[in-house]
Formats: sequence, C-alpha cells, structure tokens
Amino acid sequence: MAYIFLDESGDLGFNCKKKNSKYFVITILSTNDKKPIEKVVKKIHSGLRKKIKRLSGGVLHSTKEKPVTRKRMLSLLTKCNCSIMTIYLNKSKVYTNLQEEKHVLYNYVVNILLDRIMKKKLVDINSMIYLVASKRETNKFLNENFKTYLKSQISNKHRVKIDVSIKSPSQEKALQAVDFVSWAIFRKCEMEDETYYRLIKGKIIEENPLFP
Repeated sequence: MAYIFLDESGDLGFNCKKKNSKYFVITILSTNDKKPIEKVVKKIHSGLRKKIKRLSGGVLHSTKEKPVTRKRMLSLLTKCNCSIMTIYLNKSKVYTNLQEEKHVLYNYVVNILLDRIMKKKLVDINSMIYLVASKRETNKFLNENFKTYLKSQISNKHRVKIDVSIKSPSQEKALQAVDFVSWAIFRKCEMEDETYYRLIKGKIIEENPLFP
C-alpha cells in the first residue's frame, strides 16, 4: 500500500483590506508505510506535559506548539522513509478568475502535485494508493467534488488504484505530521525564516511556485 497525506498553510483570501497571507502553500507527504510517521506523532505527544496534553485534545498543531516541539517533530520525520513535495502560490500573481473560484484553484493545484508524484513514482504505483487530505471544508458538495475530481483525474491518467478521503488530524495522525511540514515551508515563504525548513529540506523532492 502507498499513502499520500495532504495539508496546506496560509489562506486563500484575496482581500487586501484583511490580514490575508501573501502565500498559500499546499504540501504532500508520501510514504509506502505510514506506521513510522504515526509513531513519531505519538512520541511527540507523549513527551508533552500533562496539562498541554489535556488542552491539545490529543492533536498536535504546528502553530500552537513550542519551538522545541516543532523542531523535534521535524527532526524525527527526517528519519522516516518519506518524501515531501510542495507547491506555493504568491497570491498577488494568481489570475483574477481563479481568485473568485477558490475551490477550483485548490483542486487544480492538488491535481498538479499528485500528477508529479505519480510521474516521479514517489509511491508504489502498482499498489493501492490512499490519499488522505486534511479537512478544510464543511461544505459536503465541495468535499465530494474534490474527491471525485482527483480520483477520476489520477486514475484515468496514470492507471492506478486510488482512494481519496478527507479526514481530521484527530482521525488520521499522519496529518498532524504533514501539518508541521507545511507550516515550516510556509514560514520560509511568508516570513523568510528557514529555521524549521532547513530541518526537512533533505526530504523535499520538489518545491515549485505555481505562478512564478
């Protein structure tokens, strides 16, 4: 089996009057064995103080954790057999029509990432592939559209068996790991801070802007 975990950082807001992020980052963490990644998440969580564990509700969030926790998570992930691929958007360069169709833009970018993963064979394309995306929409129609679109695009083009699901980080622990990875890449783009990015740089197979 092969696993692809998907998360994003930043926002898709384009209102210059609001405090929207300058960049939007979509990141994929791929592996043929998710157990080591799950063990890393469990290990990090077990090392937290009891009070913090209780407040976290059993879920690690990169934006809420202390620097030492973030660095430990990212450092341990580099020891796992996994690959990272990311696309970042400088939102000032996104076409106006796509700014008004955020879900279309999001689906489009994810499809590009998946297409590159298949071409580079970062996962075993001869086995069943499980794509798990972190839940970002509450709209059932948009979620179903996302799953149907990606499944048809990838299975038809690459002739692979793929299952697409949307889960919360509490339901799928590996999503907590890709959250930290995506946050580290976003921080490099948005704030020009490579402190955390450098920890996982060796695992990044491809990192490209969508609209250079």
